[in-house]
Amino acid sequence: MRAFLFPGQGSQSVGMGKALADASAVAREVFQEVDEALGQSLYKLMTEGPEDQLTLTENAQPAIMANAIATLRVAEKEGGIRLAEKADFVAGHSLGEYTALTATGALGFDDGVRLVVERAEAMHEAGQNNPGTMSAILGLDDELVEVACRRADSDVWVANFNAPGQIVIAGSAEGVAKAVVIAKELGAKKAMALPVSGAFHTPFMIPARDRLREAIASANPRDTEVPVISNVDAIAHNYGNEWASLLSAQLSSPVRWKQCLLTLNDLGVTGFAELGPGGVLTGMAKR
Repeated sequence: MRAFLFPGQGSQSVGMGKALADASAVAREVFQEVDEALGQSLYKLMTEGPEDQLTLTENAQPAIMANAIATLRVAEKEGGIRLAEKADFVAGHSLGEYTALTATGALGFDDGVRLVVERAEAMHEAGQNNPGTMSAILGLDDELVEVACRRADSDVWVANFNAPGQIVIAGSAEGVAKAVVIAKELGAKKAMALPVSGAFHTPFMIPARDRLREAIASANPRDTEVPVISNVDAIAHNYGNEWASLLSAQLSSPVRWKQCLLTLNDLGVTGFAELGPGGVLTGMAKR
């Protein structure tokens, strides 16, 4: 069995999508559709930068989604690889969950793009009103990372369970700094600050949920033939009416990516194909 995986924020880089667009009219159509939906030239920003603008949450998220959907459409229309025939399950990391829902037809393409933009703007606004940061903790068990966050006695939480020995924490700058010190005392090999504009997937994002709920309700997610594994509960979902609460909860809940991969393994998946920029998810699956 096979799963298609869609990456999240952080996978972007200047130049992404150019080779694909140069080689395929199908990809160029996707990028044009996104530009028209947004009313701006996102493709130009993707291919020419500047990097500091592409890295902004409100730009990075739709850019990554556009690249992933373009990759999928090229594979389907020029390679004869239909998702419904080649993938038994799909999953996406954080932002990638929206791409996965668009890829399976749970969301229409325009609705998916608009939802991602709404989500990115809501997250950016929440981050401006309640500043926070994120840091990756490497080489420490999940339970001990959670202990480090509790012992910090501050606003800091686990935000991503990515892979064994690779956890992301998030919260206030003070809280994250305290938790990093404790994590190193507990045996963490390394801690890396992440270039993000907020404490994503923590209670700091709760103010963004009402705005996103309205946008999700307008998009009206549909049932899908291919199940999507949710970041929130690591369970396969086919029914569109379940995604309003799942996507809303995802904003302020940890991404349980390791658990998603374990679920896929338990379901019999042995092959993974990552669609989109970078190869982060492929590396996590190998781990």
